Amino acid sequence: MSDVLPQKNEEYGTKEYWDQRYSQESEEDSFDWFKSYEDIAPILRDLIPDKNARILMLGCGNSKLSEEMYDDGYTNIVNLDYSGILIEKMRHKHASLRPKMEWLEMDVRELKFDANSFDIAIDKGTMDAMMTAKGDVWDPPQEVIDNCNREVSEVLRVLQKGRGVFIYLTFGQPHFRKRYLTRLNTQLEIKALGEAFHYYLYIVKT
Repeated sequence: MSDVLPQKNEEYGTKEYWDQRYSQESEEDSFDWFKSYEDIAPILRDLIPDKNARILMLGCGNSKLSEEMYDDGYTNIVNLDYSGILIEKMRHKHASLRPKMEWLEMDVRELKFDANSFDIAIDKGTMDAMMTAKGDVWDPPQEVIDNCNREVSEVLRVLQKGRGVFIYLTFGQPHFRKRYLTRLNTQLEIKALGEAFHYYLYIVKT
């Protein structure tokens, strides 16, 4: 693991770092930021009662979240990552066992989908990676603000109006995240998960 850790945290927000990291890892390697699917499955099943819902997985990486959701019956999942190296590995890995899943090289800040084309969007750590740019966490640099706002705007654009749900899991406290997730004509719900150390589940309904 130490071989693939960045020298500086801000590298987490660069495509170059992830391409290099994924080129060193095998198809069987996986890493999950924050909670596992088992940890949050009851919440997700409640938020996504329809197993046929079209789900957009933002910055999928080699997390097991998609495959575990697929095996739980959510087979209509489109996985995105801006590392083409990663996408090719995941496409090959899951081709036989999970043929209905899609794997696309794409930047979450510039989604190549029509408006109103997804029921659910899930972010588990992607926005956090864009927040690692060097600067004051209480007064983030404009680059961070722009990137996070672009992701949220794009997600809300492609979600079904009136019934779409954006689910974002992070360790980021509300003070640092609400500014990006509070939008006109949407509802924001925040769930604190855990006891001594909290994770937060942000739920934006269109």
